[in-house]
Amino acid sequence: MTQNNIRIAITGGMGSGKSAVAEILVKEGYPVFSCDKIYTKLLNDSNFLGKLSTQFDGIITPDGALDRAKLSETVFNDKSALSKLNALTHPAIMEEVLKKSKKEKLSFTEVPLLFENGFERYFDSVIVVLRDENERINAIVERDGIEREKVILRLKSQFNYDKCNFAKYYVIHNCSNFADLEQKTIEILKKITVRYKVN
Repeated sequence: MTQNNIRIAITGGMGSGKSAVAEILVKEGYPVFSCDKIYTKLLNDSNFLGKLSTQFDGIITPDGALDRAKLSETVFNDKSALSKLNALTHPAIMEEVLKKSKKEKLSFTEVPLLFENGFERYFDSVIVVLRDENERINAIVERDGIEREKVILRLKSQFNYDKCNFAKYYVIHNCSNFADLEQKTIEILKKITVRYKVN
């Protein structure tokens, strides 16, 4: 039976190429949403900032904008504060994703911290983008201009995709060039449209 509201998450570690996969899907004509972009939009929403200000003192500037540096400083070394922030932001982000994707037969959402936060429960399936760690490091250094040592430390503190079994999901190994990634993404897209009978 054809389903009419299929949601697929796209995830992977930093530098894995998940944004490139998202771009390919957009090029193929499918709606792709971004949790990062939704989060950025939330941080400019006065109603949401009002909720944040009730939990964190001094994070709103005199002109009503968010003091991002102050918020980052507040949650950086305080797990309790970070949990409070996540408790506000995560449901709001997912609510927006579900609202945006509600009218789509098939949509994709780029979700950086999918498994870490248990967000996979909101989606029908997941595309996991995997890439060699050294390649990921090189990509992040080139993209963000961060020192290699700092990138390595950051990756060590994050979710380890290499130790997980993703047999029930769609896995893309990003191990060559963009043309190869594009071909693999389109192959996965075909499998998804056949599985869910989406034209």
